[in-house]
Amino acid sequence: MKIMVSMKRVIDYAVKIRVKADKTGVETTNVKMSMNPFCEIALEEALRIKESGGASEVVAVSIGPPKSADTLRTALAMGADRAVHVTTTAPTVYPLTVSKILSALADVEKPGLLILGKQAIDDDCNQTGQMVAGLLRWPQGTFASKVVLDKEKQEVTVEREVDGGLETVCLSLPAVITTDLRLNQPRYATLPNIMKAKSKVIKKVTPEELNVEINTDLEVLQVTEPPKRKAGVILSSVDELIDKLANEARVL
Repeated sequence: MKIMVSMKRVIDYAVKIRVKADKTGVETTNVKMSMNPFCEIALEEALRIKESGGASEVVAVSIGPPKSADTLRTALAMGADRAVHVTTTAPTVYPLTVSKILSALADVEKPGLLILGKQAIDDDCNQTGQMVAGLLRWPQGTFASKVVLDKEKQEVTVEREVDGGLETVCLSLPAVITTDLRLNQPRYATLPNIMKAKSKVIKKVTPEELNVEINTDLEVLQVTEPPKRKAGVILSSVDELIDKLANEARVL
């Protein structure tokens, strides 16, 4: 069985985000970029399934400009067998278009599992996994905190986090899984593997070759920073607190 893993290049989680002066987006020039943390978890889970004998190959996929190849190099260094880069010059590729591209790639690659991070930390959309499952008409297990593959039955059991606790679903393969934070702890790429990954060939395709048209489904009107939080005050008594909650905050 083959596992396909989608990954996104985003601003590193440790970088302080700065909004552009014209408020059209966030500043990315000379900003450290890295693999989306949820995508790292997705890749780690695919690698663990392969190492346990549940899969024969892990294919990493990324959609974006030429620099997205750096993210695929990291995936190869972590242990992915192959990498596919869907190149595009579009400044932003929105979730529906990403889902169409991944659906078209799945038709080509024929994976038994498609694993994605539940969301990207730049836009927090949490849409791609669900939409690609709909396009492929595959069962889906979102927000996975535990994944157990039964290769003989061609099924995968997913324990997923929901508002009320945990829900367990059993999916027939092929299926789509989106990963949550508590699923695993991603491994670090070793220096020898990083050096080997630099010489590996990354297959490049275009959306046109996959018969997918890049559409602008959304329009960003303005990007602004959240309002600065007001300083707190120290109150001298419970009565004063109740008075402020009732008359100023109006929450009582």
